[in-house]
Amino acid sequence: MKRRFLFSGSARFQKRTFGGGMRFLLLLFLLICFVHRTSAITLERVLQTTLENNPSIQEAKAGLEQAAGQRLVFRSVAWPRAEVGVPAGLQYGHRAGESGIKGFGVGRGALDQTLFNVAVPHSLRRGDVGILIAQQQLNVAVVEQLHTARLAFYAALYNRSLESIRKEQQQRLQENAATQKNRYEAGLANRSAFTSATIPAAELETQIAAARRVYLDAQLQLAQAMGIDPAKRTLPAPEGELEFMPMHVDLDSETAAALERRADVKLARLFVRAANEDERIIAADYYPEATGGLRGDWVPVTGIHRQESTSRTQDFIGSEIRERAAYTWRVFDNGKVGGAILKARSAREINELTCQKLEANIPRALARIANDLRTTEERERSLASATAAAEESARVVQENVASGLVSSLEYRITQSGLLETKSGLLDATYQHNLARAEWDRATGRYFQFSYDTPPSR
Repeated sequence: MKRRFLFSGSARFQKRTFGGGMRFLLLLFLLICFVHRTSAITLERVLQTTLENNPSIQEAKAGLEQAAGQRLVFRSVAWPRAEVGVPAGLQYGHRAGESGIKGFGVGRGALDQTLFNVAVPHSLRRGDVGILIAQQQLNVAVVEQLHTARLAFYAALYNRSLESIRKEQQQRLQENAATQKNRYEAGLANRSAFTSATIPAAELETQIAAARRVYLDAQLQLAQAMGIDPAKRTLPAPEGELEFMPMHVDLDSETAAALERRADVKLARLFVRAANEDERIIAADYYPEATGGLRGDWVPVTGIHRQESTSRTQDFIGSEIRERAAYTWRVFDNGKVGGAILKARSAREINELTCQKLEANIPRALARIANDLRTTEERERSLASATAAAEESARVVQENVASGLVSSLEYRITQSGLLETKSGLLDATYQHNLARAEWDRATGRYFQFSYDTPPSR
């Protein structure tokens, strides 16, 4: 009975172990599928993550906050300045019959206000322009990083598909090599046919490894653009395949829109405005400046001597308020102001030339990209028809190679032609997607942070 019980128990234990193992394998399979599914990432998710986590974009956002603080510095020229002080101490010694030690405290206040200064309006505008410059610098960083992430996404899709095409071609060549080996062993073919059928499959190993290496590099670039640490997380795998979408462009209207919409053009124009305001602020030293002020002293006790006073008439009699006005005008320039003006003027002229050059390059760049779009579309249509013909020819040849109706050389030529046309079609689709991305960048269609002038405060 014990043996039956032990055998029965052992059988039940093995059954449970087998069932648990199946459940474990099933859970492992589901986990692998889930990880694979979650690691795949779409282009929209790539752009969103880049916008949120890219280090360059984060740095540009911090620069915008810094510009807001710098704006206060420029605006402080027009604001009043107030000071409050409470000096206190002990007075002792002998003067005109006074003796003993007397404590005292004096409340002092000062208020100064600029009444006239040519630099005030230019300083206010310069502070606003500084905010706009920081905003457009953020826009430029966003455009550059989103464009970089998009190109890396396309590069990863392209090289992964290229690797897949070459592996498929290699598998066909290996099947042909196996067929020729069987024919050689059966005495239906000579050794040279078997050897020549083996070499092309081995040669594709280098091309497959190169495509794999470039794919991994694109993944790394994609992770860097998205702000992902490759040492802590797996590299993102792009989801989907490259798609060809024909695109019709209106060059004239898009050129006009790009001149108004592009962040780098707006930034160049703002640099010109900022340099112009800087020059005017420096030149304001040549003009007169008027300020007004109030000075007040509050003394809670009497008989307190002023510092360095020599008579009672110079002492504090009571609380008092004094008004004053100041008028200054620089009448002599030793080169400090004039040299600074020349330096600022030079910076403004350089910015103007840079802006003009950028604006002049936009029509040429858009015309070149539009031509690339047309070229890739024509190439894609031609290669699509050529690929269909090559696939049909390869199918016919593959059906006849096993029976010996087609030579091994003809089979390799057909397969090489098929690989070349399919790779060319993939490359045409890839180049078309790159041209679309360049078009979006050149026309300013990427995300823009702000176009509005900050309100005056």
